[in-house]
Amino acid sequence: MTRAIISFDTELSAGLYQRGADARANFESSILGRCRDGDFGIHFQMDMLDRHGLTGVYFVDPMPALVYGPAVIDDIVRPIVARGHEVQLHIHTEWLAFARFNPVGRLTGRNIGDFPFAAQKRLIGLARDILVGAGAPRPTAFRAGNFGANDDTLRALAALGFRFDSSFNGAYQGHGCAISLDAGNLGMREHMGVIEVPVSGLMDRANRFRPAQLCAMSEEEMCDALDHSAASGAIQFSAFSHSFELLSRDRQVANGLAVARMDALCRAVADDARVTSGGFATLPAPPVRPGAIRVAAPKPLRTLRRIVEQAVGHAMHEVRYVRDLIAVTLNSSRWGKIAGGVLLVLA
Repeated sequence: MTRAIISFDTELSAGLYQRGADARANFESSILGRCRDGDFGIHFQMDMLDRHGLTGVYFVDPMPALVYGPAVIDDIVRPIVARGHEVQLHIHTEWLAFARFNPVGRLTGRNIGDFPFAAQKRLIGLARDILVGAGAPRPTAFRAGNFGANDDTLRALAALGFRFDSSFNGAYQGHGCAISLDAGNLGMREHMGVIEVPVSGLMDRANRFRPAQLCAMSEEEMCDALDHSAASGAIQFSAFSHSFELLSRDRQVANGLAVARMDALCRAVADDARVTSGGFATLPAPPVRPGAIRVAAPKPLRTLRRIVEQAVGHAMHEVRYVRDLIAVTLNSSRWGKIAGGVLLVLA
């Protein structure tokens, strides 16, 4: 059977930190997904996974501990472990620019692949130890922030005893991802001493790879990509999202389109007899000489439908934003109740 790995890059925002957010505010926005509609972060995601009987994988970034302290990482890890979902290691090296202590001296960089081998090994080892200290089992899989890994990253992972890497994303090749693999092959294979588990996807037009990400694929595309993996006999179908991805871009309200897409993905996995759910802890190794799993070919009308769907979704968010802004303005006047009622009817 094909293993559907539904993963979430679970990370605090360095951008929010730069804008003055303390640990609690950053945690509420980036991890809890808190907005005026409610919470749509990791707990909401786990609730949805649980309803469909699925296991999620949370790639947790411990690097903010160097800025905010380790307690915030404890608060991320413990509920995930308690609910039976899987915690693996993620790393965003942007945090080194703000760290109280830099374990690699004066070296900084946006991506782990920006660092020399010895520094990468030290950073990954430190991040792993912080994650384990927060209550996670010893991680067996890794994903680089921004998918910004290179072959030295995989060599460092192998030296530290990691079994899997999931940093190879064809959409990022040449844009941060420098792992020397063929982007047209979505199959698992051993590379530089670890087993690479590429992000799945399909071609949405000639020579353009579309990754299996909630904000990037329509329901139709995601289901087609899942079906293609299962029909091709792939060991895995690897889809990903973020802890905050079910929010709008400004993080003020829920992203209804992304919520619907996640529910559709969970339903498709649960209903497909060829597919099972799980993480990396029990993922079987590929054969010694695995066959290639080629990327599904583009379908222009499918791509067009997604473009239209996303355009409508963004437009509806802008309409809601303007409506709410007008309502707040009018509510400050004596005509507020009347105008608010009219706007509510029009909405």
